[in-house]
Parts: sequence; structure tokens; C-alpha cells
Amino acid sequence: MASAVAERTHTQFEPLPPRPWLAVATLATREWVRFIRQRNRVFGAIGQPLLFWLLFGAGLGPSFRLPGGSGEVSYREYFFPGTLVLILLFTAIFATISIIEDRREGFLQSVLVAPAPRWSLVLGKLLGGTLIALVQGLLFLLLGLSIGLSFSLVSLVAIAAFSFVIALALTGLGFVIAWRLDSTQGFHAIMSVFLMPMWLLSGAFFPADARGSTGAALLAWVIRVNPLTYGVAGLRRMLYWNAGDAALPADLPSLATCWVVMLAFAAVTFALSWRMAGQRTSGDLL
Repeated sequence: MASAVAERTHTQFEPLPPRPWLAVATLATREWVRFIRQRNRVFGAIGQPLLFWLLFGAGLGPSFRLPGGSGEVSYREYFFPGTLVLILLFTAIFATISIIEDRREGFLQSVLVAPAPRWSLVLGKLLGGTLIALVQGLLFLLLGLSIGLSFSLVSLVAIAAFSFVIALALTGLGFVIAWRLDSTQGFHAIMSVFLMPMWLLSGAFFPADARGSTGAALLAWVIRVNPLTYGVAGLRRMLYWNAGDAALPADLPSLATCWVVMLAFAAVTFALSWRMAGQRTSGDLL
């Protein structure tokens, strides 16, 4: 009798097996709930890039000439894929900066001691931020109709899939940076000296042209080794899916190259995030 009661008690209090995909879904859903409650994030992620697109398009439009392209492309058309990537970047920043807040509030510590593999924590956080960025990017994509862009079902699906990969890579990069910081001010400083120049030197703001001075050739080389360049180039090719190369800059990377580079970039940032989450941190990036 006593042995039966002991066996029943042992079975009753036996811990449940880990359910990593439930943890992934829970953390991703939590990102959506936080996003809905913090509506100022919508303005920060879409409002500022939209203002950039409108103001720079109006100011630089008259003096813009597309090097190597034979078609008539306005600056707003050229700047459109770069603005889309900027929205994905800003959303990734806002999504991963919450890691610092979670650590300060104690939520992150409770997640780390949960009986779930560490990759589920990373994937849940990254998927939540990535899907939010994708939705905001697709909303901005509707403005492309106002400048004459047209989308077929195939091109729209391709743009959405490629934007998902870009957002996943940028969210993973933000995760790596935010994990080792203990202040939001430090994260904004890193953004100013690393993430924003990364976007500026991606061919989003101006085309790379290696002709001319040594400085121009060096700048073109920096743009080519920047992985975000291939994200902007891939979106540019998909936006002009049926227009041919006349509306594209010269020496633009092929679509296959853009897919390979961005998939590799996303895989590397996810692996680094996974590795970083398994290490203890002192809250200092350096």
C-alpha cells in the first residue's frame, strides 16, 4: 500500500518533458503582444524611414542619374528598396532592444532557467521580431503602387520571402549586439556607429560606382563586402521583376548571389545568437 502511494506521488510530481516548439511559439507571441501595446514602435519603425523616403526623394530627385541604367528611374524608385530594408532594420532594433529590458526586469533570467533548449529561446525571440518586421515592410510595399511599381503574385511572394530572410538576419545581428549590453543607451550608440553605416553603405542611399577616384573605388569595394548590399540588391531585382535590366544599376549582383549571401548571413547571425545565449555575460560589449 505504501509503495503504491509512493509510486503514485512520484508519477504525479514527475516533471513534464521539454516542449521547445511551445517555447518558441510563446516567446514569438509575447513579442507581438508587446508590439501591440507599444504603438510608438510603429511610428519609430515606419514613420522615420517614410519621412526619409519622401524628403530625400523630393530633394535629391532632380539631380539623380542612374549609372549604367538606360531606363528613366526616379530617385524615389531607386530609394524604395533601401527604405524597405531600413524599416526591417529599425524593427529589428526595436525587437532586440527588449532583451536589455527583459534582463533588467528579471524575465530573461526566468526564461534561461526554464527546462527548454537554448535554441528555442533564440528562435522564439528572432521569429517574433522577424514577423513584426515583415508585416511592417509589406505595409510599406503598398506605397510602391504610388510610384508606378506593379507586383505579380510570384514577385510579391518572392519579395515577402526575401524580406523575411533579411529581417531574420538583422534581428539575429541585433540579438548578438543586445545580449552583451546592459543599457539601451549603449545599444543606440552601437546602432549609430555600426548598424546605420551598414545600411548607408549597402547601395540603398546611392549607387556604387567604382569609376573615378581611388576613394570611389574603395567605397565601391566596401559596399560589395557588406552583406546588407545583397539584401537591397535582391529586393531591387524583385521590384523590377518584369522590367528587365534597363531600370537597374550596372554591376548589380545576380538574384541567385543575393539569395545565397542573405541565407548565409541569416544562418551566421542565428548561430552567433545561439552561441551567445549559451554564455554568461558581464553586460559589456567589449
